[in-house]
Order: sequence, then C-alpha cells, then structure tokens
Amino acid sequence: MALATRTDRRPPKKNPAPRRPGGRPTSGRALWDSTVGKKTVMAVSGLIMLGYLVAHMFGNLKIFFGPGTFNGYAHWLRTLGEPFMHYEWTLWVFRVVLVVAVVAHATSAYQLSRRDIKARPTKYVHKKPRASYATRTMRWGGIILGLFIVWHVLDLTTGTVHAGGFQPGHPYQNVVDTFSTWYGNVIYLVAMLALGLHVRHGFWSAAQTLGAGSRSRDRLLKTLADVLALVLTLGFIAVPVGVMTGLVS
Repeated sequence: MALATRTDRRPPKKNPAPRRPGGRPTSGRALWDSTVGKKTVMAVSGLIMLGYLVAHMFGNLKIFFGPGTFNGYAHWLRTLGEPFMHYEWTLWVFRVVLVVAVVAHATSAYQLSRRDIKARPTKYVHKKPRASYATRTMRWGGIILGLFIVWHVLDLTTGTVHAGGFQPGHPYQNVVDTFSTWYGNVIYLVAMLALGLHVRHGFWSAAQTLGAGSRSRDRLLKTLADVLALVLTLGFIAVPVGVMTGLVS
C-alpha cells in the first residue's frame, strides 16, 4: 500500500530549454537569445563583410587603368558564372548574402547594446560612467556606415541621388561624377575613416569571440587588424583622391 501511494519528490528541472511542438529543444533560438550567440553572429557576419570589402577595394582600384578596364570589370561581374548562371544571377547571390550579413550584424549589435544598457544599474552615486573609446567608435561608426551604405546604393547603383546624370552601364563616368562634387567627396571620406576604425576594432573583437586570440597570437592579430584597417582605408580613399587630383577623369 505504501508503494502504491508513493509520490516522486524529485525537484523539477530549472530553466528547461525551449522546445518545439514535437518536443525537441530549439537550440538555434536558444543560441540566438544568448549573448555568446549574438556575438558569434556579429563576428561571422563581420568577417563576411570584411571579405567583401577587400574584394570591392581591389575592384575599385581598376579605375586607375582607364574606363575600358573599369567598365569591363563591372560587366564581368554581371556575367560571372555564365552560361550556368544567367546574367547578373551570381551578382545577386553576392548581394543577398551581403544584405543578410549586414542585417544580422546590425541586429545583433543593436540587441547587444540594448542588453548592455538594461544590465547597468539605474542610479549611480556619481556621474554615469562613460563608454570606452572602442565602444563609442564601434557604435557611432556603425551608424555612419549604415547611413553611407544607403547613400552609396542610391548614388551608384540606382542613380536616385546621383549628380551629373546617372548612366547605366557606365560605372567609370558615374564614379567620376560623384567625386567631382564636394559633398560626394566629404561623405565618402568620412565614411571610409569610420570604416577603418570599425575594421580595426571589429576584426580584433571577432577574433576574440571566435576563440582565435591567445597570448602568443594577440600581437599578430592586433598587427593584422591595424594593417587591414590601413590598407582598406587608403585603398578606398584613393579613388576620390584620384578624381580630385585629375589622375582619374
């Protein structure tokens, strides 16, 4: 009789993992909801964008070889993968991957920032502590770059805000038109300086998040971050400087 009335007194499990209707835990959602997961998404998406930036910079430098080479490179991008891929299909694959990376990067950065703010105490005995230089640089640099991406697409992809009359299929002349205006140069130069600082801090942070950092590799990673930031900044601003100095016309 005692056995028949015995109850299970084991304490319930604490914080059970979220589960799907079928009973399987939603590990993907749990990873995304965690701080580590969001930082990982930021790191991976940031490295994807970094790879794109390196390739984009080398492509931009072809402008110094004349309109034939630069326009030919732009045409090659649209025919890449033919005949298996139709015209511009490969380019659109790159665009979709890049957009997904940008959205994932921005979303995780915003949510981590909000989480950090909520974790702070609401009242301080003295004044509110200031964020570190790196944190402020990444935050404001990200905002500047986000606004620049919108302007850059509207300027040289759709031609919506382009100065001088946008010419589809003539990227060389479109670039010259943009950097023949003072505001086009100012917007681009400010954005590229922000990009350099963002890459310098972002590459280091991504390496730490993905476990690449160590005492023996820290100096190498910091040097690589500095070199990448410097090369990308100089490589991108070379184009507007080339137009302003008459090397590209």
